[in-house]
Amino acid sequence: MSHAAQDLTQDHLHTSDDGAIACCSHHEMRIDRWIVVYLVGGIFAATSWIASLVAGDDQQQITVIPAVIGALLLGTPLFWASIREIWNMRISSSSLAALAILASMAVQEYTIAAFLAFVLLVADQIVQRTAFGAQRAIEQLVKLTPDRARIVDESGEREVGVADVKVGMTVRVRPGENLPVDGSVVSGSSTINQASLTGEAMPVEVESGADVYAGTTNLTGTIDLRVTQVGADTTIGKVSSLIQEAERTKSPRQLLIEDVARFYVPVVLAIAGLVFFLFSQSADETVRSNAALTAVTVLVVTCPTALLLSSPMAMVGAFAAAARLGILIKKTEYLESAANVNTVVLDKTGTLTTGKFEVSRLAPADGVEGAELLQAAANGEQHSNHPLALSILRTARQARIEADGSNDFEEIHGRGVRARTSMGELCVGRATWIRELAPHAAGDIATVESRTEGMSGVHVLRDGRYLGAVGLEDKVRPNGKAVIDRMRELGIRFVSIFTGDRFSVAKRVGVQTGVDAVEAECLPEEKHQLVKELNQQGYRVLMVGDGINDGPALAEAELGVAMGLSGSDIAANSAGVALMTDELNRLPFLIELARRTRLIITQNIVVSIAMAVVGLVLAATGSFIAAGAGVGVGFAALFHFLPDVFVVGNSFRLFRFGEDFLEIEAQEKAAAEASKRTRREASARGLATAQPA
Repeated sequence: MSHAAQDLTQDHLHTSDDGAIACCSHHEMRIDRWIVVYLVGGIFAATSWIASLVAGDDQQQITVIPAVIGALLLGTPLFWASIREIWNMRISSSSLAALAILASMAVQEYTIAAFLAFVLLVADQIVQRTAFGAQRAIEQLVKLTPDRARIVDESGEREVGVADVKVGMTVRVRPGENLPVDGSVVSGSSTINQASLTGEAMPVEVESGADVYAGTTNLTGTIDLRVTQVGADTTIGKVSSLIQEAERTKSPRQLLIEDVARFYVPVVLAIAGLVFFLFSQSADETVRSNAALTAVTVLVVTCPTALLLSSPMAMVGAFAAAARLGILIKKTEYLESAANVNTVVLDKTGTLTTGKFEVSRLAPADGVEGAELLQAAANGEQHSNHPLALSILRTARQARIEADGSNDFEEIHGRGVRARTSMGELCVGRATWIRELAPHAAGDIATVESRTEGMSGVHVLRDGRYLGAVGLEDKVRPNGKAVIDRMRELGIRFVSIFTGDRFSVAKRVGVQTGVDAVEAECLPEEKHQLVKELNQQGYRVLMVGDGINDGPALAEAELGVAMGLSGSDIAANSAGVALMTDELNRLPFLIELARRTRLIITQNIVVSIAMAVVGLVLAATGSFIAAGAGVGVGFAALFHFLPDVFVVGNSFRLFRFGEDFLEIEAQEKAAAEASKRTRREASARGLATAQPA
């Protein structure tokens, strides 16, 4: 898009206080108003041209009046845009276009000036309307959140505006409705379609305790949920605002293109001046008379609009393709980084594994009952959001053991939790920390660890006495190995696991997935240091994680990727890319998309420069004007538009990138669900057959 078009629509894309994008229909109304102005200007130009054909020689002065009006009407937006470019010291395509129109008017070719402005501005509007497809998609994303919500309180059920909903309230959502807020289900069960956020075709089942998100669709049952986030703080609100921010950012490549364009303009002006001088010195009267118009065609065909469009148009297409699969790219530079990575570092828990831990073993120390160990672990972990803590609490409830409700606790980053409870002071966490606190228990800890080999152990210390450990296990994601194999096919040289878990647990996952190396029992600062060392060795690291302890490493990596809707805010804020789904197959897709985008941008730049060179040669040699002054300048304007069309069309191929990926994924999930149903039905038939008559 030329700077003229950009300047005319700079105010079209703005955000309100809550981060939601302004109504796209309003933007289109403004575009439509400009199109009306352009059409009126074009009619004036056409009227002048037709009048000049039928009027006599003594009336020619009168016939140019409509052309003058049309030229001024159509040229004003370009003049204004060029003034802004000059004021901001960023002279570019609008300035060249405005100069070409002024030059045409200076040699009294008003009809040509009007038609030239008409072609350039209408072409820009066509490009704009195409680009608004991405903005319209964001508007549809925001519209997924309803304007009204049903509040349930002691007075019953009442409907209010979403703006009046506060955190902590209870909201009721009925079947077929979109969720107005983020929340946690407190009653009821249902099936939720989360495709708007995650790109997942298969809906998810939710019940009490499950987290749900604004903009998703409640399909089957009525649910009540306790509000956790509203407005711009909801997941979908953050997604929409981050997409807008990403589209406004400029990658290093785009900044380089704009810097080149700034030097490009003076060169073009010098060439146009040289062409005018040489043609005006020609012995041929016809050539001399067309010197000014020949210089005008040079200015028209060499406007660097296509070059300036090369990167941003491709980025818009890439963002749309990524968002469709639940991949949120925060800035354009992160997409460029994804194309360059050659090393992948993966957190284990919640990334390579499901993160859904189940207590597999209680390993109490000598003289300690299992019930006492589980009660102490539950009391210590009752306020933690760590997946291990949540699993321990769930198991305790199933065993009818309730936490004591004490609130005096401290989370020790990367080590565990210290809490003062009805059982005394409890320290619950990893074995290395417990050894530091109770060196005398080292032997007991070693004995317990041998009984929880291959599991994630949560060790418990009560008033200095070692109680034992709770052993938990989670499963490796089914497609973990396939994803790592695919990344190797894409040229990834080194894949490693960095985890805070024990080496025996990490090794088991590493063997199953086929990674190159495993770094276990890492504190957050150690993960950060390991990534830093890889950077210093020349590796370009993509780090994937979902926990608070992954934040420093995600920020240090060339590209950090935060996994899943349920990941920590610290991880999401530290990462350059956030996955709205827990599916690992988005990682190779992200790398492929980034490389395809880089290829598209390169193609755009090459074609833009090649067309500019060809146009410059044709214009500078007078080839356009040879067809006739008016027709020649018109041809030059159309020639200027051709690379714009190529860049837009080529870039928008990225919009469809990944469609087959979603179709295949949906088919695979449907087949997996059908297989599960078949196994359940077969199992039920087998049980029925086994029953005595």
